[in-house]
Amino acid sequence: PRDRRLVRIAARLLEKPALDDTLEDWGDAVGASARTLARRFREDTGMSFAEWRQRARLVLALARLAEGEPVGALASALGYRSASAFTAMFRRTIGRPPQTYRPGATHGRP
Repeated sequence: PRDRRLVRIAARLLEKPALDDTLEDWGDAVGASARTLARRFREDTGMSFAEWRQRARLVLALARLAEGEPVGALASALGYRSASAFTAMFRRTIGRPPQTYRPGATHGRP
């Protein structure tokens, strides 16, 4: 995002991806209404706040999986209630389970 308020939110979420604050919560923190933030997120990024947050978490997940971080620890660090919830989201979005992105994985091929 380009809007200074959104940049502040994005930076905080990249620093602490498990934060599950709503746009109403963020609005209080940055001095804007949730509606304004939602509109600006769509204008600046082409996606909703929820879509942006999920995509940011996926980018962080891919990097950390490549470093060998265990799926369970990663799921918790990204704010998912369980490794299976994270794995389901990952598979639905990426098309493969997160384990296939760990070092030495065969990417689902025999």
